[in-house]
Amino acid sequence: MSADAGQPDAAQHDLFRGVSETKDQAGTVKGIAVKSVPAFVAGEELADLADSDPRIVAMTADLASASRLADFAKRHPARFFDMGIAEKNMITAAAGLAATGHIPFVGTFASFAALLCFEQIRTDCAYPGMPVRILAHHAGMSMGYYGTSHHALEDLAAMRAVAALTVACAADANQLRAMLRASVELPGAVYLRLGRGRDPEVYSAVPEGFEFGQAVRLREGSDATIITTGSQLHPSLAAAELLAAGGCEVRVVDMHTVKPLDVPAVLAAASETGAVVTVEEHSIIGGLGSAVAEVLADHRLAVPFRRHGIEDEYVLIGPPAALYAHYRLDAPGIASVVRETCATPAP
Repeated sequence: MSADAGQPDAAQHDLFRGVSETKDQAGTVKGIAVKSVPAFVAGEELADLADSDPRIVAMTADLASASRLADFAKRHPARFFDMGIAEKNMITAAAGLAATGHIPFVGTFASFAALLCFEQIRTDCAYPGMPVRILAHHAGMSMGYYGTSHHALEDLAAMRAVAALTVACAADANQLRAMLRASVELPGAVYLRLGRGRDPEVYSAVPEGFEFGQAVRLREGSDATIITTGSQLHPSLAAAELLAAGGCEVRVVDMHTVKPLDVPAVLAAASETGAVVTVEEHSIIGGLGSAVAEVLADHRLAVPFRRHGIEDEYVLIGPPAALYAHYRLDAPGIASVVRETCATPAP
């Protein structure tokens, strides 16, 4: 507590409230910076795309405000469908619309999209190659207080196993815009994993020439490589700066597409740097770390390697920012994991 005002310490308050470091006067009534919220730009970007593409439609399961697909509804009401709390039916209906020539963008919580609707994504969308784009927002443990039923720490593992499905994670609003634009003409179904809405900006502008399956090297370094995706990109870059201050130069790779994985980027990291650490807001089982481990094993590359994420457990219930610190998914935590890995001899 503050001695002079009897108020909680500011740093502690921010940690437990999960306040974004990008908070500014353009915030929402909850103090969230609109420009930093991936889900907040989806409706606006899709509405812009729909202005010139009559095939684009948007759907939600009673979460138009949470995903801001309401912005799309205002501009294209005849092409917006709120299916109510019926997620499975929504995915199947989206597949039906896709079969008639539409390109549906479907938004709901990641825990509902990937876990509740797995069968519909696999059988109705991916198997027949329907161009349905699932906007799985509030992924990982970003629904902190809502509990285990609303956490999505298994979705990448589940979606990776579905044949003919593209799986990608947006790190910030600008990258999401690039993904939405690139997805319009992409064959087959797409699972787009979005953050909790307070994701700091990584890309200062919409990345030009974005391609699914092509990783982006955002920082050079020869001592180790952090391969990360989505919400963990920003803290990974911050961790690399912390490590550089101690003389450890770390490469940071944005593996935005978990499937198809950029195999050459993984091989380069293993052969050109001293260690590889994957960082993800997901279980270490079956997600990005497993995908990278498979590449290293297939190519028989012996390098100090660590999968960093959530162990084989259900996370605590609490505010997201505090959870990130607890599970070492903030910058200091990631830096400590990289140091530990670099100190481990190669197998």
